[in-house]
Amino acid sequence: MPTELEELVGFIASPNPQIRKLAVEHLVPYSTAEPSIFNAENFRPVKNLTLLIQDHPKIAEYALTILVNLSAEQKVLELLSGNDRFIDSILARVVKPSEPNANLLAMLLANLSKWDGLKNIVTKKQPPPEELQSHENVINQLMDLFVKGADGSYNKHADYDYLAYFFADLTKHAEVRQFYITKQPYDDAVPLTKLKVFTEHKSDIRRRGVASTIKNVAFEVPAHPAFFSADDIHILPYVLLPIMGDEDYDVDESMDMLPELQLLPPDKKRDPDPSIIQTHLETLLLLTATREGRDLMREIKVYPVIRETHLRVDHEGVKDACDRLVQVLMRDEEPDATPKVEEVDEDDEIVEV
Repeated sequence: MPTELEELVGFIASPNPQIRKLAVEHLVPYSTAEPSIFNAENFRPVKNLTLLIQDHPKIAEYALTILVNLSAEQKVLELLSGNDRFIDSILARVVKPSEPNANLLAMLLANLSKWDGLKNIVTKKQPPPEELQSHENVINQLMDLFVKGADGSYNKHADYDYLAYFFADLTKHAEVRQFYITKQPYDDAVPLTKLKVFTEHKSDIRRRGVASTIKNVAFEVPAHPAFFSADDIHILPYVLLPIMGDEDYDVDESMDMLPELQLLPPDKKRDPDPSIIQTHLETLLLLTATREGRDLMREIKVYPVIRETHLRVDHEGVKDACDRLVQVLMRDEEPDATPKVEEVDEDDEIVEV
């Protein structure tokens, strides 16, 4: 005899919408407390839930919440991410300006991006909504959605912050990193320049994901000249500003800093999340991989910023990153002295609702 809970799981596929709604509503807490109940019959309940994202908005909301939580399990992650029809359905829905569950769809994408096969999104295409004024490539649509949808300006139901985690995990892959440093013909913009403006955004989710994305793309050493160029990606002000506070610098230090870093307001605050500061410091360390990068950072007085950060942020990871960066910037140069580039950082966070 099936238990009451097993019977409840079976009602996910009920032809009666009221029964489906009651079933998924009551099953939400079990998606974190007892996720194994959804593994029955070779994950048949999970497969049924994937169909419900196109159901009535409230039913879809509960189904998506359950899927977001279940995707923390590797087998479920592989099942969902390997379902091309399901992925296409998510991508088609998330870009709609009237989609009431867009944030949950973004959360689910953030979790699914931990599956390596999702890197093929760089080749996916779909017709963009007219309101988005984007390109047929899905990755461009998601980028424009992230920019235009911030603070509910595109869809009153969503801010799309969790797409930042989605971008961060995708940039583990070289082909995706290449997309971020390649100017797109439809809007004549380099995608990374669309993200950099959010390094001081009010949302810690958005800031954290953007910081990790920038760091991962910085592993593309041949692109570093574009990172430094004021006429190209021009990333340094957007990496340095979040780690700066209201400290004063000597005139001979501040005058050589980038223009964006001079004459900061007296109430300037550094990022309150030390893990984000650490990520930016690690990005700076990556950008010292070439002699050009090291010389530039010495010229624009990055060292004083790192010095003050080390003094004022009581966090082991931040202090260690500061120490490593100072060692590179303050040492004497030798022929072909090139720091070793580390492994691409992976964001291990799984979103739960």
